[in-house]
Amino acid sequence: MTGGFGSFVRAAHAAGDLVVQPRMGMSDPVEMRRGLLATKRADATTVGTITLDSYTRVGDIEAARRALARGGALNGYPIVNHGSRLTRRILDGVADPGFPVQVRHGSAQPEAIFEALVASGLTATEGGPVSYCLPYSRAPLTRSVASWSRCCEIFAQLRDQGQEPHLETFGGCMMGQLCPPGLLVALSVLEAVFFREHGLRSISLSYAQQTSTEQDEEALHALARLAGELLPDVDWHIVLYAYMGVYPRTEDGALLLLERAARLAARAGAARIIVKTAAEAHRIPTVEENVTALELASAAAADERSRIAARAPRTPVPAASADTGVYAEASLLVRTVLDLAPDVGRALVRAFGQGLIDVPFCLHPDNHGQSRARVDGDGRLRWTEIGAMPIGGVAEITPGDRLTSDGLLSALSHVQRGFDELALRSAAGPRGALPGRRPVLLP
Repeated sequence: MTGGFGSFVRAAHAAGDLVVQPRMGMSDPVEMRRGLLATKRADATTVGTITLDSYTRVGDIEAARRALARGGALNGYPIVNHGSRLTRRILDGVADPGFPVQVRHGSAQPEAIFEALVASGLTATEGGPVSYCLPYSRAPLTRSVASWSRCCEIFAQLRDQGQEPHLETFGGCMMGQLCPPGLLVALSVLEAVFFREHGLRSISLSYAQQTSTEQDEEALHALARLAGELLPDVDWHIVLYAYMGVYPRTEDGALLLLERAARLAARAGAARIIVKTAAEAHRIPTVEENVTALELASAAAADERSRIAARAPRTPVPAASADTGVYAEASLLVRTVLDLAPDVGRALVRAFGQGLIDVPFCLHPDNHGQSRARVDGDGRLRWTEIGAMPIGGVAEITPGDRLTSDGLLSALSHVQRGFDELALRSAAGPRGALPGRRPVLLP
């Protein structure tokens, strides 16, 4: 059995390295190969990414074909249209045991994508029946669950061929922002248990950086604790996504936010981080900007580990993150859902049908839409309404006036404002930034 993506990340983590990964995807095969090579050659421990285009994500392969025929550039790699022969040529001499490559997409019904990536010799991808349905699709959750069940089982058959397929749950990134961490942790764990139930044994569990570093650190510890409890026979690791919401408009603010994410990953024990670049607020980043982000994140994580090691003699037992109930909330949600049906897919459908899982600000028809959250004065995400979710006894709920459109916009831009203001106040370099990096403001 070849180790593949999961074992590479595990080995790097055991050696003390944070694996850094871009969100890169280009429709031009030459540019896609150049991006992978640049990622491989970066001064960091990296894995490659092939992010797919929007047409392929929604299954509109004919629209992707027409766009390619017109010579237009897509916003990602059309793996179905390009075919396995071309994809293998792109990967030849690039992908290897020391540089595994993952396909990232966003599809609620990804059968064609799974067929294409398997035919291309790729063994790592990501998603999930909830996290790739509710934010990105109007398809019924039942249809997404059925589709992902088939895809997981097809993917798991690679184990019979001596390969270890790896699947990453996107559940910890639902809606990208304004979703309290207990629910994100629960969704990530539930999708991971779903993957395991359908034959996968190499899994990563995701969590997206939110509005409070302290709350995020607690969430990452809770995620790892639940994974240890519920996935005892799985090779798993934790992956942190750099902030997925409205990004700072200043270059220094954006890079400081990425540094914060990398330091968080190092402290909380995440094995891998998905980076964002300083260009995120303005346009699709270049290959070179992606490499800059990868190297910055790697250096920030190494610096954070050095700081932790320097404090070790004075602090033999590292202080645990504060317990504000994230684990209790997530654990209750997970166990409530798992008790609803003998298989996880049906349990998830029933949970959403009864409002026992209710994602705030999610407009999908299968989501009850009765929960609400807000960013508190200390930057933490707090529930204001929980609908029918069974967490009233453990979650911290701060009722308040119903969120207005102005309040929602203010909450969505909370991180952008904070980091841009911090960068502008720190003309000599933000506090905590890596030595030698000075702010450069975008026009």
